[in-house]
Amino acid sequence: MKIVAYLYSDPLLEASADPSMWGWEVDRVYQDVGGRAELQRLLQDCKAEPAAYLLVRRLEELGDSLDEICDRTTQLNQAGIQIITTETQSLENAAPLALLQVLQYRQRSRRIRRGHARKRLKAQPPPGKAPYGYRRGKDRYILDRSTAPIVKDFFDRYLLYGSLRGAVRYLEQKYNKKISVSTGKRWLTNPIYRGDLAYRTGETLSNTHSAILSREEAAQIDRLLRRNRRLAPRTASAPRSLAGLVICGECQSPMTVTRVTKRGKQREYLYLRPTACDRQPKCHAIAYDGILEQTIASICRDLPAAVANMAMPDMGEMKQSLIGAIATKKDILSQIPTLTESNILDSETAELRTYKLRTEIAAIEARLAQLPPVDLQATAQAVSIPQFWLDLSEPERRFYFREFISQIQIMQNNAGGWQLKLVFIF
Repeated sequence: MKIVAYLYSDPLLEASADPSMWGWEVDRVYQDVGGRAELQRLLQDCKAEPAAYLLVRRLEELGDSLDEICDRTTQLNQAGIQIITTETQSLENAAPLALLQVLQYRQRSRRIRRGHARKRLKAQPPPGKAPYGYRRGKDRYILDRSTAPIVKDFFDRYLLYGSLRGAVRYLEQKYNKKISVSTGKRWLTNPIYRGDLAYRTGETLSNTHSAILSREEAAQIDRLLRRNRRLAPRTASAPRSLAGLVICGECQSPMTVTRVTKRGKQREYLYLRPTACDRQPKCHAIAYDGILEQTIASICRDLPAAVANMAMPDMGEMKQSLIGAIATKKDILSQIPTLTESNILDSETAELRTYKLRTEIAAIEARLAQLPPVDLQATAQAVSIPQFWLDLSEPERRFYFREFISQIQIMQNNAGGWQLKLVFIF
């Protein structure tokens, strides 16, 4: 009893299948990638020496249209070959009309996906409405001059203060543009605003259209989002710089900033108090200004030593390695037109290779953008000057505190005093 198998892979839609998937019981495996030469050889061989069974994953692999599939299944049946599908309903167990409807639906779906894949190869936008700030051009997104400045101002506001909710409120106040916080977060992470196209396949092509965000700004936004992920959602936009960082060292409760005023007076007093203290008596509140002064003093004293003790890789060498890899792939990319003109590569293969190289370049550029933009040791020396912190506003101090501090622990004693312990993020 002879058993043969047939595999077909469309390079636009999927990777080439592994012929060994059928196991050792199969006498021969015919495999096509893109064309149908092996399928024709299979039909010729079956006329000369019919097999008992033909294994295929799906019936639609036998042709590019419903007519082709029906014609080839008829030829195989006339040769006495039983077709067995491993991923769809078997031919002998299905009602003919129902099977034809399923095949017709799947062929239509495949044609649509092939059309989308061809657009990807040409670096054209996916189907759907253009994001706010852009409109659809002939073959790419183009900036909408009326809305792109609004999106740019949103990004600038977030970069300045590191507050997503604050940037959303700013947009409503200045432009009367109302968006949700979740929409604002999608704007911050959307590759389209960075000049890239991301597809449902998970692949990204870089530099496909005009960007609203520069690469440096996009890297800074990614760093801010990673940093704020460690904090409670609303503390990222809190007006006080210590919000979300301080915990009580005795009861391990987070501490919130409380504002107290006296009747008839404009002056306000700020305190840090535990929000979920389970001790009796409860841990008392502490004056905010005292904790702030001690935090600044502790950073100036402890930060340079903490950074000096870190075992840090050579960022310069890592950046040069990634830049070299990008240059190598761009050099290969520049040779493809010459290879096409020399008929070494056909147009379809050239498009596939170009697409693959561009996605690889985009992945390396993403790794490069994630590297720290500055020398941490030099930065630590610069921010270890008390006057640097005193000259900042509260939102600006909030921004820099969260660049270095993971947690501030307050240890209280029975005499009513306290001491501070900083936990750095590295």
